Amino acid sequence: MKKPWKKMPPREKLVAGGAGTLTDTELLAIFLRTGARGVHVMTLAQQLLEEFGSLHRLMTADKDAFLRVKGVGVAKYAQLNAIAELGRRFFTCADSVKQAMQSPGDMVNFLHSKLAHREREIFMVVFFDNQHRVIHTSEMFAGTIASVEVHPREIVREALKQNAAAIILAHNHPSGISAPSMADRDVTQQVNDCCKLFNIRVLDHIVIGQGEYVSFAEKGWL
Repeated sequence: MKKPWKKMPPREKLVAGGAGTLTDTELLAIFLRTGARGVHVMTLAQQLLEEFGSLHRLMTADKDAFLRVKGVGVAKYAQLNAIAELGRRFFTCADSVKQAMQSPGDMVNFLHSKLAHREREIFMVVFFDNQHRVIHTSEMFAGTIASVEVHPREIVREALKQNAAAIILAHNHPSGISAPSMADRDVTQQVNDCCKLFNIRVLDHIVIGQGEYVSFAEKGWL
């Protein structure tokens, strides 16, 4: 069956087929609204994606890097920066957090919105009740660009304070590469061992990179 919206302009395509039908270029063009002198907005969107290498790098670029691109200025930087912040706030509002366990993909999206843009390693814990509903989230430990020190006892203490039955661990790799280190695997085991003493389940440890992630549960490591 033909999909007539495929060749429509981005806005019309979104209305006819849904936002999920748009390419990164088309979605970006909607937010840019206009092109530059002599440059169509779709061309400008494509140029920006090629310049930064990915949508994530574009949306997290600092002002100086953004303004070095010909044809854009402070207004477009402000537009995209505001959109990125709006997305982060959406995923951290109470309703979004409570819905985050509807599927593994939702949880990854939530964690990605919280951690992928951070310049240092942040170790976060999501706490659940016995029906696996989110009751609390906490950025428990902050580290350097390459490591973070994690204290399992502090995680257990917070879980008991929240009366949590289960937790998900998460941290980011500012390098963008989500492959867990041996230290990541060791600390996961330590936290898991401590939690077992208090009948608290570690459901997963998710390592967030740039546009990628690794789930310990999916790998069968928990």
